[in-house]
Amino acid sequence: AAPDVKHVAAPPHWASKLQTLLRRRFGHDHLRPSQEEVIRHVMAGHDTLALMATGAGKSLCYQLPALLLEGRTLVVSPLVALMKDQHDKLRALGIPVAQRHSSQLAAEAERASQAIQDGSARIVFTTPERLTTPGFLQDLCAHPVSLLVVDEAHCIAEWGHDFRPAFLEIGTALRRLGRPVVLALTATATPDDVADVMRQLDLTDMQVVHAGLYRPNLRHAVDHIDSEAAQQARLLTLANALQGQGIVYTSTVKAAEAIHARLVENGESAALYH
Repeated sequence: AAPDVKHVAAPPHWASKLQTLLRRRFGHDHLRPSQEEVIRHVMAGHDTLALMATGAGKSLCYQLPALLLEGRTLVVSPLVALMKDQHDKLRALGIPVAQRHSSQLAAEAERASQAIQDGSARIVFTTPERLTTPGFLQDLCAHPVSLLVVDEAHCIAEWGHDFRPAFLEIGTALRRLGRPVVLALTATATPDDVADVMRQLDLTDMQVVHAGLYRPNLRHAVDHIDSEAAQQARLLTLANALQGQGIVYTSTVKAAEAIHARLVENGESAALYH
């Protein structure tokens, strides 16, 4: 079993070291108040749930502590694309990181496993499904984990539309890893979701930092349209009037392909992704 690292003290003078890291490693002069509050909770050894809008800088809330704490940081994320993006950005900054998920090629997976086993990876990214694998957990236990980050933490909520059953096993993994400090991050959580996250992780005394989700640059409007033909006509009108880029979300791959074809037929520069 891994040693109990939850109460490992933060290194002395970490606040001044944080400012140096922030400027020299990440190129920022200052933190936002909510980021600073979250980081102070984490460095004090408090389990923390942070509700922060997309683009508010949730990643820095674990990246900075990860470079200050003695042990390594484990980031559990349900989105492989997001995981890879964060992994690649940190690697470009010269930070030793590793990622393990089912989409990796064999050679890449082997290199990542080696970095996890020998302890050279300062930050390890993985999916909740991988975290349930006994062999992977055993590799993680070879070196102390000081911080466990649950990204997109609303996925733990059983009634949420993004619910992933594997997220419910994080509590078990948490105990196997020696009970490190937990930082849960989300931009999408109702009060019921927050309560469920705490219950599922068995962390009823979590500090909750609500940075506010209001985005003054966003406007919302709903058009009630009766037919598919009228819907497509309205979409073409909106696309024609659009300044800059736009994104069209659909509920199915088939619908995405149909709308993409219609936009291209009407002279719009459009790309398809699903």
